[in-house]
Amino acid sequence: MKQILDACCGSRMFWFDKEHPAAVFMDNRSFGKTLCDGRRFEVRPDLIADFREIPFPDESFRLVVFDPPHLRRAGNSSWLGIKYGVLESTWQNDLRRGFEECMRVLRTHGVLIFKWSEDQISTADILKLLPAQPLFGNRRGKTVWMVFMKFPEE
Repeated sequence: MKQILDACCGSRMFWFDKEHPAAVFMDNRSFGKTLCDGRRFEVRPDLIADFREIPFPDESFRLVVFDPPHLRRAGNSSWLGIKYGVLESTWQNDLRRGFEECMRVLRTHGVLIFKWSEDQISTADILKLLPAQPLFGNRRGKTVWMVFMKFPEE
């Protein structure tokens, strides 16, 4: 069993090793597209699945990466919409459910890395949706990386 789940892998853009053998790369889409400047953009997950219903048993992974779509609106053929995906009108419940699913498949004392872009929705608004607060994080421009740990229930 692999130890890492990337629940919304997209093009695996922040991975140094885009084929890391310990990781399961999951996304709800799979496609390739040639962009207007000739570059090729591909989303090729190991597993096509929805982050709101992760198809793994409880406590399956030591590390989960959660980089969900962060745009509420983008043009149908816009580069940002293609690259990052667009949230549905149910985005608040979707993100809450996705976070809960990521924590469910995380082992006790496992780590969840949550990446968020504040392009259209603030991190403060996202944190209000979540049942836990990050231990720490880092902000660079509009991108925020947050670290959570799954602690045993008391």
